[in-house]
Amino acid sequence: MEIKHGRMVHLGYGKYWRSDEIVGLCPLEDNRGPGRRTEVFVSTREEPLVVSRSERSILSDMASLPSDEFHAEEARGLLSELLEDVHDVSPVLRRMLENEVRVNLDVWERRIKALLQQGSVKEEQEDQEDLFSLHG
Repeated sequence: MEIKHGRMVHLGYGKYWRSDEIVGLCPLEDNRGPGRRTEVFVSTREEPLVVSRSERSILSDMASLPSDEFHAEEARGLLSELLEDVHDVSPVLRRMLENEVRVNLDVWERRIKALLQQGSVKEEQEDQEDLFSLHG
C-alpha cells in the first residue's frame, strides 16, 4: 500500500485533509456510536482532529491499491464492523431474531470470524513470501 501524496481525504463532518499531512490514525473506542470515530493526527496541528469515519476507510482513501485489493480490504473492514455490531446484540434480542425470523446471529458471528481469520492468515503468508523473495 502506498500513500498518494496531495490527495484530499474526506474525514467526515465536512472536513478534508491532504493525505501526505496525515501522520497517524487512532480509533476512538469509547462513545463511537453508530458511525466509527477516529482521532486523526496531522503534521500541521498539535491536537488531533476527531472525525466521523473509521481508520480503515480513511486509510483506504489515502492509499492507492489495485481495485481488487481495495474491494477486498473494504469488505474486510465492513465485516469487522458488522462483527462488532453483531457481538453487541443482547441475548434476548438474539433469541427473538432466531424465533421470529430464523436468523441465528451466533452462526453468522462464527462464519464472519472464520472468514476474517482466513484473510489474516493469507496476509501473513504473503508477508513471509515477500520477506524471502529476491528483489533485484
